[in-house]
Amino acid sequence: MASPTVSAPKREKDPKKRVVITGMGLVSVFGNDVDNFYSKLLEGESGISLIDRFDASSFSVRFAGQIRNFSSDGYIVGKNDRRLDDCWRYCIVAGKRALEDANLGSMVLDTMDKTRIGVLVGTGMGGISVFSNGVEALVQKGYKKITPFFIPYSITNMGSALLAIDTGLMGPNYSISTACATANYCFYAAANHIRRGEADIMVVGGTEAAVMPTGVGGFIACRALSQRNEDPKRASRPWDKDRDGFVMGEGAGVLIMESLEHALKRGANIIAEYLGGAVTCDAHHMTDPRSDGLGVSSCISKSLEDASVSPEEVNYINAHATSTLAGDLAEVNAIKKVFKDTSEIKMNGTKSMIGHGLGAAGGLEAIATIKAITTGWLHPTINQDNIEPDVTIDTVPNVKKQHEVNVAISNSFGFGGHNSVVVFAPYTP
Repeated sequence: MASPTVSAPKREKDPKKRVVITGMGLVSVFGNDVDNFYSKLLEGESGISLIDRFDASSFSVRFAGQIRNFSSDGYIVGKNDRRLDDCWRYCIVAGKRALEDANLGSMVLDTMDKTRIGVLVGTGMGGISVFSNGVEALVQKGYKKITPFFIPYSITNMGSALLAIDTGLMGPNYSISTACATANYCFYAAANHIRRGEADIMVVGGTEAAVMPTGVGGFIACRALSQRNEDPKRASRPWDKDRDGFVMGEGAGVLIMESLEHALKRGANIIAEYLGGAVTCDAHHMTDPRSDGLGVSSCISKSLEDASVSPEEVNYINAHATSTLAGDLAEVNAIKKVFKDTSEIKMNGTKSMIGHGLGAAGGLEAIATIKAITTGWLHPTINQDNIEPDVTIDTVPNVKKQHEVNVAISNSFGFGGHNSVVVFAPYTP
């Protein structure tokens, strides 16, 4: 809680400019249900397993947070479903489930001004399976064998576009692609559309489906992945001395962000409040973080400023924590720069259980952050056997903890040095 000696900044009061969360939807390694997803996280269950979607036996990394038994029944029509890249299938299902959760089904939407409702679902890689198949067709059979869907289903803006085409939403519509920071960049941009009065509602998040040969092979070539093939469930181990790289994941996480005024007017169920966010760049290296953490610490500070929150008010951090040697410690150093006293702060790593969802990571982790706020329980960071001595913040090791969240931040950082932080809190009228 805020220390009595520190006066907290005054938060936004204008209901037109306050942004609340009224719905959540996801596709994850634990299925498509938000409550089930969070209960698996609270149990400390690992969703990491050996890849069986393609023959990975010759790959040096043979495991991931691969989604199995995914069904789009009731959300995507048969013919389209067969043609779509999984990236777009995940996006459409998560987006429509979020709309349902916000009580914005098609009949309700038909009564609204759809030019005031936008879609902003980003992705790091886009339709990478469709792209790979197109290249393969070109090389093996010539250009005439490339499907007409090759370009439309490869480009990164198509998730937002398809969701809008299906729902008739005509407001701001585009995608952002900032690697693993994508979803947070989308939340930040979408909230600003609402604050500026350009939209009442934004359907916003991230989607990714890169657990396929080109995706896995590409990240192996970057030397970014854990090689713990003999024990996949214990491979993702943020802040642990024995970590050896991240574990690939996939899925989609989508929030319905809405102006408080609009949410109250329609009697929406308000789940939590988005207070603010920020984006910065390390301007340092394509894949390595700055060791001084300056890009990250300035991003955290700017997000708190945007949210009108003092560092002392924050008591929960959903960390980026990918389980890489440099990244995990750089993030902790940056956190310590901003939060001088971390004794009241709890920090956990969702990726320890679901792997790194790349462009979808921030979306799935925002949902985990909001569930922490609404349930009063923090999921554990699993595989915490031998924590780095520099990590003096409580990482909720191996077992869930009860914790009343005052203000939470969720961090996402991406290749290219893209940093993003978003700030959530319980909704108080």
